[in-house]
Amino acid sequence: MLLSGGIDSATALYLTKKKWAVRALTFEFNGIARSELAAARAIASRAGVLEHRVVRLPDLKETADIVGFRPRGLPLNYIPLRNSIFYSFAASYAEETGAVSIVGGHNRDDSRVFVDVSPEFFRFLQRAFRSGSQILRMNGLQISRPLSRLGKPAVIRLAASTGVPLELTWSCHRDFEKHCWRCDGCLTRARCFREADTVDPLSAKMEKIT
Repeated sequence: MLLSGGIDSATALYLTKKKWAVRALTFEFNGIARSELAAARAIASRAGVLEHRVVRLPDLKETADIVGFRPRGLPLNYIPLRNSIFYSFAASYAEETGAVSIVGGHNRDDSRVFVDVSPEFFRFLQRAFRSGSQILRMNGLQISRPLSRLGKPAVIRLAASTGVPLELTWSCHRDFEKHCWRCDGCLTRARCFREADTVDPLSAKMEKIT
């Protein structure tokens, strides 16, 4: 499954590991926060995955880091054709390991911003992987998105009830050791925890320090 250091993928991981033995795949692209990679490693370790593979893609950049590329209506952390790239690596990994499913932690809110998380996109992508690989076709490869019908607050409530180690997750867009609580990622996290009526262990820890 695809694992970032965020809440969504951590929740998808914990749901998946209830039914399947899991291998996790994380991408180290240009400009990714080191703390996010550390979070992914910590989450994978806590979950007891069979293997956690980190793929380095140093030339893959977010919009904010690409000179002259400013598409309208897309956030600065957008990566051109991100999911086409990530899921292709995941499909290769699935072929190598004999996996029958690729799991992604996309929630319902993602589809309001990104075109490449739509049901249509994944339907055609799954078909392409099966048509391009005899192994994946024989294994009946499925692309699974267990959170696709849930908004972020609902994901947080599910995570809390499923035992996801929310204290290990990372939401900050900045490359700091701790959350800045000022960027869009941090502000969205704080808002969604309030809407979920759930205490964020990270903000609770911050309050104790201050």
